[in-house]
Amino acid sequence: MPTWNAGPLLEEVLAGIERQQGAGLVEKVAFDSGSRDGTVALLQRHGFRVTSIPQAEYDHGGTRDRMIEQTTGDVIVLLTQDATPADPDWLRALLASFDDDKVAAAYCRQLPRPDCNPVIARRLGGWMGEARRVQELAPGQRLEDLEPMQRLLLCAHDHVAAAVRRTAWQQFRLGPRRFGEDVAFAEKAIRAGWRIVYEPASRVVHSHSRSAWSEGKRTFCDHRNLAASFGIRTIPDRATLKAALRDGTAEHLQFVDGLALPEAKKAELRAWTRDYVKWSCWGQYLGARAAFAPRGLRGAWLRWLGRWLERGI
Repeated sequence: MPTWNAGPLLEEVLAGIERQQGAGLVEKVAFDSGSRDGTVALLQRHGFRVTSIPQAEYDHGGTRDRMIEQTTGDVIVLLTQDATPADPDWLRALLASFDDDKVAAAYCRQLPRPDCNPVIARRLGGWMGEARRVQELAPGQRLEDLEPMQRLLLCAHDHVAAAVRRTAWQQFRLGPRRFGEDVAFAEKAIRAGWRIVYEPASRVVHSHSRSAWSEGKRTFCDHRNLAASFGIRTIPDRATLKAALRDGTAEHLQFVDGLALPEAKKAELRAWTRDYVKWSCWGQYLGARAAFAPRGLRGAWLRWLGRWLERGI
């Protein structure tokens, strides 16, 4: 578990871990990036071995590699500081996938928190789903044989709440990587003939109440990776961008208008939604362009933009 100023929610997450069957046998390792709110002391009280690192050293891939190096188990469970196990069966359901020795990794269903923005809750539900999936290439099939979106679905993986087989991690370490280390690992594993399992019976409660701008920043980073890895360009040109802004705003506002909310709350959500669609569309458009930044001033600007937007992600 990587941590930084986790706040009061961490107590709920740790209690959820301790409710799991066999929790007393689990090795607990955390790397903390300079917390000043009591996060480290709380982790230690709950049996975690904590290593403190400078915030500048943290990245999503390399830091997790360093944590995994401190463990000895055949399967490593990866969890973020704000993902609460939904019930006492979370860990058992997640680890059951590894009865199949071809499974490299498994990941969990994420349920929105009760106070989650309804637009984000809808997106989360549509992305994850309730059906279990075993992701693998068919015999004789290559990843290049598939359409870009099929490649993504085959390599979907999420380290908010997941588990990785040690031998697969040893074959394909995660980092260093600033963003998207989970999907990058899954792509390598799938190419090598491993399986990835989405296990909806293993559930965590996890969502964020971010600003529309912050959602756009993450969208940029996501689509930069998706374009580079899978050739996905959801908004490839200015004409498509213009249509996406128009149609996306209309569709999202229609959803918001159908919610049973007080008028003041609905007006606030409508304003947020307009900004959310705007920054998400621009994030898709510019993120894909940044994946193949050309030489010259335009490419230099896109590379600078990427470094600026990924700060704090």
